[in-house]
Amino acid sequence: MKNLMISLLVMLTLSACTQLKETGRGIGHASKEATTEIGHATRDATRAIGHASRDAVKSVKEEVNGQ
Repeated sequence: MKNLMISLLVMLTLSACTQLKETGRGIGHASKEATTEIGHATRDATRAIGHASRDAVKSVKEEVNGQ
């Protein structure tokens, strides 16, 4: 009876570990994807701001030099 209880406990523990590992893997992948999307959006926004700033400076320079 004692061996049966120990075997059952070991099986339940291994099953729980597998489920926790799968859950952790799912969370990890979701976090990675979210972080990647945030990074790409930040990069694109920064690039757009940089281009707009550059264009504004060029425009002001042209106006100053043209007068």
